[in-house]
Amino acid sequence: MARQLDEQIAGRFPVGQRLRVLDVGMGQGTQSLRLARAGHQVTGLEQDATMIATARQALAGQPEGIRERMRIIEGDGRDTGVHFLPGSFDVVLCHGVLMYVEEPDPLLAGLARMLAPGGLLSLLVRNGDALAMRPGLYGEWAGALAAFDTTAYRNRLGLDVRADRLAAMTAKLASIGAPLHTWYGVRVFTDTAVDGAAVPDDVETLLAVEERAGRTDPYRGVAALLHLCGVRG
Repeated sequence: MARQLDEQIAGRFPVGQRLRVLDVGMGQGTQSLRLARAGHQVTGLEQDATMIATARQALAGQPEGIRERMRIIEGDGRDTGVHFLPGSFDVVLCHGVLMYVEEPDPLLAGLARMLAPGGLLSLLVRNGDALAMRPGLYGEWAGALAAFDTTAYRNRLGLDVRADRLAAMTAKLASIGAPLHTWYGVRVFTDTAVDGAAVPDDVETLLAVEERAGRTDPYRGVAALLHLCGVRG
């Protein structure tokens, strides 16, 4: 995922340019911190108090230069217009958020408005075209059969959430002025890995396989997640 984002940033902006990045739903701030370490000016937007506390603790342990490049704002991703002016960012991230939003269209439109011309919108969504894969691989045949005709599912936290189909997202991105530029599959072969499992000895090979599959048809089409990259016209 990080390599894919770096690839898109490198392809869109001059080498060495310090970008203005907005990370909507930043969680613990892992991605935000990584980009701040790379020299970018990062704003993390998050509404969960526990996540914010964890992110602030992690940021406090960074060198002064990194702390100065990152700010954390408590707020809802649907209220970006309250916090920022249109066109304020070169890159907007929204990773692992849309599945929790029942009506994502207003959120997406707001994110696109935050982008400067030529800016990059990076989304990570649950793949609605492959919802039958996980129950099918677990041998849960009734669940797999039901998953073909829906975009609703229950995640590993036991929450009822939603997925997005590639064709629908392509149309939505075009409609908000940030047409799909490229897309990747994420967790093609590793979606059934147990949470907290030990890191395998051949993890670098595993990552290389996932990276290759995530950009190669037909494998990327059955990934658990889709990484979608739109560009503001």
